[in-house]
Amino acid sequence: MIKIIGVGKIKDKALVSLINEYLKRLQPYNKIEVIEVNDIMTNANNSLLQNIEVLNKEASNVIGKIKDNEFVILLDLHGKSLTSENLAKKIDEIFTYKTSNITFVIGGSLGVGEQLVKRADFRWKLSDLTFTHQMTRVLILEQIYRSFKILANETYHK
Repeated sequence: MIKIIGVGKIKDKALVSLINEYLKRLQPYNKIEVIEVNDIMTNANNSLLQNIEVLNKEASNVIGKIKDNEFVILLDLHGKSLTSENLAKKIDEIFTYKTSNITFVIGGSLGVGEQLVKRADFRWKLSDLTFTHQMTRVLILEQIYRSFKILANETYHK
């Protein structure tokens, strides 16, 4: 099973539509679940300490949704970059040698708390570019779908 945990709710109808499309496309390959945890509102003039407190609360909320037997892939700017083929290989290796449960975690607008970094089994840098966490959810679903197409030796536009 694949689970995606994202901090914050998707409100944009176009993004919700894309997310639902990829969830539908993924059904033949694997069970997939998307979980949204509430983001905590912050002010632009928050202190560093206040922002760390927000990150810790969000991290705690996310960790509460993760089971011990799940392999956690954290989306992290300090993680390792992967090609689509390498992501497919990574997913295959996890399913073959580690567990049948992979959880992708997308942090909120401030990033991710240290607790999540420690829980992560792998830290993945999606891109050098910056994306909203809402857009990241769509990109992750598309890459997971692409991974399954690669693993099944099925064509998918490049």
